[in-house]
Amino acid sequence: MKYLFIMTLIVFISCKDENKITSIKKEVKTEVNTTENSITENTKKLSPKFINYENYDGTKTSLDDLRGKYVYIDVWATWCPPCVKEIPYLQKIEKKYHTKNIAFVSISLDKDKDKAKWKKMIATKNMVGIQLFAGKDTTFTKSYNIRGIPRFILIDTEGNIVNANAPRPSDANGIANLFSKI
Repeated sequence: MKYLFIMTLIVFISCKDENKITSIKKEVKTEVNTTENSITENTKKLSPKFINYENYDGTKTSLDDLRGKYVYIDVWATWCPPCVKEIPYLQKIEKKYHTKNIAFVSISLDKDKDKAKWKKMIATKNMVGIQLFAGKDTTFTKSYNIRGIPRFILIDTEGNIVNANAPRPSDANGIANLFSKI
């Protein structure tokens, strides 16, 4: 896509024929629309799964346990300031949408040595929803190619990806738009 843009710029700079410029603009617009459509289609695939992640209460949860519900996933860690900043916003949307068929799942990427810190933060911040600890299992995050956190994901009732880069809870308009379709 970047190369297409650069090539278009070169053509615009070197071309003085208005009809040719208009034709190129249409081609670029068509290419962009085609790319956007393929991205939308690709996001309608089955989500990678997390299996037997430890809950705050010590039980285990897998993505398959949540089938039949939409799943809004927050991938975070206690050491991540932007992640911690999202917690109050997440609490607000959990409260606002509690009547919807949505499971709110927070998956911590903290290291095993920081599990006590994770538990303490959940208690201190009165975090609700399903609180999971990924531990050493990076399968889920690698499948989503997560390179930065926080990261939010929405999965539908059948386990399909609705949005692999869902709006953050602090994005009130984005969340309202996302959840209005549920």
